[in-house]
Amino acid sequence: MKRCMVGIALGIVALNAWAELDMATLDRDATAIEPELLAWRRDIHEHPELSNREFRTSKLVADQLKALGLEVHTGIAHTGVAAVLRGDLPGPTIALRADMDALPVAEQVDLPFKSSVTAEYRGQQTGVMHACGHDAHTAILLSAAKVLAAHRKQLPGTILFIFQPAEEGAPEGEKGGAPLMLAEGLFDIARPEAVFGLHVISTLHTGFIGYRPGPFMAGSDFFRIVVKGKQTHGAQPWNGVDPIVVASQIVTGLQTIVSRQLDITDVPSIVTIGAINGGVRYNIIPDSVEMLGTFRSFRPAVREQVIERIRRTAENIAVANGATAEFTLGDAPNPATINDEPLTRRMVPVLERVAPGKVRELGLQTVSEDFAFYGQDIPGLFFWVGVTAPDIDLATAPANHSPLFDVDESGLVTGLRALLSVAVDYLERGPTGRAQPD
Repeated sequence: MKRCMVGIALGIVALNAWAELDMATLDRDATAIEPELLAWRRDIHEHPELSNREFRTSKLVADQLKALGLEVHTGIAHTGVAAVLRGDLPGPTIALRADMDALPVAEQVDLPFKSSVTAEYRGQQTGVMHACGHDAHTAILLSAAKVLAAHRKQLPGTILFIFQPAEEGAPEGEKGGAPLMLAEGLFDIARPEAVFGLHVISTLHTGFIGYRPGPFMAGSDFFRIVVKGKQTHGAQPWNGVDPIVVASQIVTGLQTIVSRQLDITDVPSIVTIGAINGGVRYNIIPDSVEMLGTFRSFRPAVREQVIERIRRTAENIAVANGATAEFTLGDAPNPATINDEPLTRRMVPVLERVAPGKVRELGLQTVSEDFAFYGQDIPGLFFWVGVTAPDIDLATAPANHSPLFDVDESGLVTGLRALLSVAVDYLERGPTGRAQPD
């Protein structure tokens, strides 16, 4: 009986301590840290780094986390950083994730902290820009870590903070991103029972949050097609086999896979050629042309169909023209991002408290995210946070990956509040939404 009474007393103390860490406290802390959040975001934005090359960013992150007294692990998946915050009260373990890499895009947004960084990408010099918002994600998660670390005494459970490199894909010939972090033992540091992540997005106005239970974002594959013909003088095409013309026919043929060969009333699919490289001079028909592309799908069976149809279309069009086409599928495709349905439904009211009347259930999204790998292992929830200013028409807002992509920074506090809220609510109430036993 005495042991039981001690347990009850400790439970009351825990509940009373927890009561101090309510939504009002989180909102107050999120507002207070906003200047630091924006300073981190602007610093990272001005100094972007490509996938697997996030040396400065990971050092900034690690230094800040160490200053908070967290258990910090560096060098995971080349430049990844993980940190553990152990609350003083018993509770579950969760993970919060942000990505850190930028894109080979030359920025065209006129900002005081505009990127002027250049780097080599696939043998070419290019501008480098945080054209997808990963600078915002990193700053938001750093801010969340600082807020939560300040409440360690009231915090039940453990949080694994994941700062991930190479979400946009590792350079050719390298591995990286979420799958490499997991392969190198990320979840051995602290095994979470749920993982949360967010993404700023131009297709939602500032203050809005978007989500979808179940399949949310498409799986993505990279592919390469090399068309080989026969070089000849541009004035005498009949003496050779023109791979540029063949490649053009393949591009057109690939579009019929989605429009004529798949049931897109069921689930959407996308096939896109993003780069064509061939030839060096205006009057020489080259030997070969390289084509780079991506396709998106939501189901493994559909993915297999698309792979076979791309191969068949490219090879047969090439043969019909006296050429050859070699189709190669890229390594480490992203699976579809699938939000755990019970976890998502459980957290919708939490998000509604953050953004009353501005939480939207979205349709299937054909962009992709390697957050999907975490969700294959444990229940996950990934949601979008709007960063397009209210006075801008969403139809004309520059998209993520555009050189004109711009973040309305007032939306970042919404993202911070949302991440803090789902984390704290889960730690308090677990997957069911009911208060955890002491």
